[in-house]
Amino acid sequence: MTDHRTSLTRRPDWPTSTSRPVVTPLQPSVVYASPDPDALDAQYEGGTGFTYAREGHPNATVLAQKIDALEGVDGGIITGSGMSAVGAVFLGVLKAGDHVIGADQLYGRTLRLMTEDLPKFGVQTTLADPTDASAIEAAIRRETRMIVVEVVSNPTIRIADMEGIAKLCAERGILLMVDNTFTTPRGYRRFEHGADIVIHSVTKLLAGHSDATLGYAVAKDPALMEQIYVANTSWGMTPSPFDCWLAERGLQSFDLRYDRAEATASALAEALSGLEGVLQVLHPSRPDHPDHNRVTSVLGDRPGNMMSFEVAGGRAAANALTRAVPDLPFAPTLGDVGTTLSHPASSSHRALTPEARAALGISEGFFRVSVGLEDPDLLIRELTHAIAESQKP
Repeated sequence: MTDHRTSLTRRPDWPTSTSRPVVTPLQPSVVYASPDPDALDAQYEGGTGFTYAREGHPNATVLAQKIDALEGVDGGIITGSGMSAVGAVFLGVLKAGDHVIGADQLYGRTLRLMTEDLPKFGVQTTLADPTDASAIEAAIRRETRMIVVEVVSNPTIRIADMEGIAKLCAERGILLMVDNTFTTPRGYRRFEHGADIVIHSVTKLLAGHSDATLGYAVAKDPALMEQIYVANTSWGMTPSPFDCWLAERGLQSFDLRYDRAEATASALAEALSGLEGVLQVLHPSRPDHPDHNRVTSVLGDRPGNMMSFEVAGGRAAANALTRAVPDLPFAPTLGDVGTTLSHPASSSHRALTPEARAALGISEGFFRVSVGLEDPDLLIRELTHAIAESQKP
């Protein structure tokens, strides 16, 4: 007769040890066994531990706690992607009849979610210029529930009037949701400046290696946070334990990566400005940045690693530029250890009409650069050469 203790279908207890692992263990289990129904009830009524991975698992908890520490808050959750973090907030907090104001320069998919999907659920939306608090104020209605902004816009690198917008929200009792993906807590701690809800695409700078797809959401108000958690669980926005494990590994070098890339971005922006064929270079370190008078008050001395530039010549020049720098990945992402080049008109903002893109300042010659950890001189040489090639007849 088969001994159940040695059956291959029965899993033994995890080996005990007086020492502990230095690296966080990867725990891919989908389900967790409880000793009896009373113990399971106790867990669901607020006890500790795990039951089913859709509701939470150890690797997600470890990662969330580390990002909580960066943001100076408790209780954040990890979601399956950056957009699922946005979705969890919207689904958990908003209801039919609510009105949401979004910055008109949000990430392309967030814009699409607001303008095309939220109205299907009876939530009305308005887009307004985040660099002008009076434009945001003019869009407020009696039913306005939330304002959604990025401090540094993607991909146009404009700086929102955070002080003015936060003041409006506080005075009117409106929730302020901030996408902190670009600037990260290293560049700007949102809760210290009036935010009620913060989200991240962990996929980007926090994980930092282009091998994990995750999001993060947190609210200051525990009751609001519970609503977001429930929506995330009910809609199945479950993060992969393996991706959480990878992201936690990436997070260990986050400070060093951010500081190095930030310094390189400033040097690259300076080198590209003034080159023949370059119509503009956008980086908060530049004195000619359109919101330069607001950079210090919002970002202090942390301009970040994200920059954009525009070349003359439209799509033909854009094609020539990317072909002239084959070692620089042309990809619609940011935050990798290596520098990546993206073209919003053909990727993140392709769903917008040419007229809508033009209104945001996104032309066919507009590029976004996520600066990585290469030697600054190498990047300057590569992009200087590529820009020169793009301007050849």
